[in-house]
Amino acid sequence: MRVKNWQDILSEVVESDRDPEGWRAIAGQRANGVGEDFYLGHPTGGVYQLKTYAKNPAELRGVGTQVARKVDEDLDPLFPDREDKDAGRFAMQQPPDDESEAESMARELEQTVKVHAEAPTTAEDFFTDMMDAIDSPAFGPMEYELSERPDRLDSLSDTFEEAEELLDSELEELIDADDVGRGFE
Repeated sequence: MRVKNWQDILSEVVESDRDPEGWRAIAGQRANGVGEDFYLGHPTGGVYQLKTYAKNPAELRGVGTQVARKVDEDLDPLFPDREDKDAGRFAMQQPPDDESEAESMARELEQTVKVHAEAPTTAEDFFTDMMDAIDSPAFGPMEYELSERPDRLDSLSDTFEEAEELLDSELEELIDADDVGRGFE
């Protein structure tokens, strides 16, 4: 198991050739210590685990690794269902390469909003069409608890116990090096 910077993990997801709509995520507070746990899964793209914390209000730091090569029948129930209307949504995006691409993306977004404003639509259809318009490499349902830790997050942590311990250790080293755990004086 190879531990990487959390941004390198997200880059792997962005650069993958997976169906962008196939991703699902679950996140919440770390079980112990500051920061958050985040799992990102795709049926054929695998499962990634990330641990992050805010070094300061403008800088997020963390570590991650791929913990499974696919979302199998045992892992599938631990992620939000694609059809769950109560689940939140997440999306990943790369910035446009140049001004021309940015203008093209803006026109596509404008047209998408216009079409949905003029026709009956669902929130899910609007979200999906918006992600298509901006060419999002990964998006889908997400269970996220800001003030608690979802039960399914604990189940994933138990499933990948070895990765959990390794990433916790690596994250604690970052936190100690940044002197974040001491609070403000």
